[in-house]
Amino acid sequence: MKMRLFIIKSDPLLKKNILIAFSIILICTVQNVAYSQESDTLHIAKDSTDVFFEKITLDGNVAYKNEKTNEVISESEYHILCAPVMEVSFKVKEEHDHIDDYWRSDKINPYRDVKINVPFQIKFDQTTFTHPVDDDIVITSRFGRRRRGAHRGLDIDLVTGDFVRSVLPGKVRFVGYSKGHGKTVVVRHSNDVETVYAHLSAYTVRTNDSIPEGQIVGFGGNTGNSRGSHLHLEVRFKGICIHPEYVFNFDGSKTIRGENLWVSNSWKSPKMHSSYRKSKIVPLFSEEDAIASQDAEPRQHKVRKGDTLYQIALKYSLRVKEICSMNNISQNSILSIGQIIQIR
Repeated sequence: MKMRLFIIKSDPLLKKNILIAFSIILICTVQNVAYSQESDTLHIAKDSTDVFFEKITLDGNVAYKNEKTNEVISESEYHILCAPVMEVSFKVKEEHDHIDDYWRSDKINPYRDVKINVPFQIKFDQTTFTHPVDDDIVITSRFGRRRRGAHRGLDIDLVTGDFVRSVLPGKVRFVGYSKGHGKTVVVRHSNDVETVYAHLSAYTVRTNDSIPEGQIVGFGGNTGNSRGSHLHLEVRFKGICIHPEYVFNFDGSKTIRGENLWVSNSWKSPKMHSSYRKSKIVPLFSEEDAIASQDAEPRQHKVRKGDTLYQIALKYSLRVKEICSMNNISQNSILSIGQIIQIR
C-alpha cells in the first residue's frame, strides 16, 4: 500500500514538518523501537514537491517508509504530516522591553556575570501551563542534593522519540549540544523566565523561532550526561535555576502556583532540598514573606578543615565570585580554620 503526500510550495509549516520527520531514523531492537539521528536537518531540493510513503509493519507496529530515501517514520508522525494545516494564531507577549537582553544563541546561560539580588519576583500573565510531555508526569529525580552533586532541574520519564513541548509561549534562544545536557533547547518567555529542555534526541525548532504554548520543541532522548531516556527540565530566571515544582504544579492541575511569586534563597538552592523526595512547597507571594523566609536561613559559614571556596560555593548554591565579593577576598585567598565566611 502506497501513500502519496503532497506538499504545497507555499506552505512552509507543512514543509518544515517534513524536514523534521526526515531527521528521525528508527532503529529496531528486540521488542523495542528507538530513534537515532544522523543530522539535525535534512534539506529538500527547492523543486521537490512530492513525497511518497509506503505503509509497512515494523516490529509489530505500523510505520511508513519514504520511497525515495528508505527512511522510516512512526504512524503518529505520519498522521501529523498528513493532518490539515491549521493556521496557528498566537503572539508572544513582549511586555518587557528587555526580553532580548543577554540574547545569546551560543550559550545555555548568558547571565554568568550578572548578579541578581535575592529575593526576587517573577510575574506570570497566565494561571496554567502545558505539560512538557504528553503522558502522565513521572518524576524520576527532583531539584536538590544527590550523590553525583547538585541537581538543578526536574527529570521526567519518557521514551526516546516522545514529543517534548514548551510549557509556555516564548521565543527560542538556544538550540544546540552541550557536554552535560546533550541536545538542548532553551525558550525565553516574556517574564524573563527561561525553560530548558535537555537530553533530546532531535530538535524541531530553530533559534529565534517564536512559538506558542505546547509547541513541540524536540523529541525525548538520552544524549549528554544521561543514564537513560528522560527529559531534564530546568526553570531559570536570568540564569538562576529555580525549583521547577515551586513554579509549576505537576499534580495534574497544570496550574502555575501564583501570578506573582517571590523567590528566596531556599528555592534556588539545590542543597536545601533532596532530589529523592518531594519538597514541601510553600509559595511566597510578597517581598515581606520572602525576606522573613530568608532571615531564617543560615547567613554565615564557619570554615572547617579541608574547606575550599569552591566547596563552600557549591554547598550554598553560590558562585565563587559572589563569595569573594561579599567577603572582600580573592579567588586565591587561603582560608583559615574557624574563619567566618558571609554567604548571604
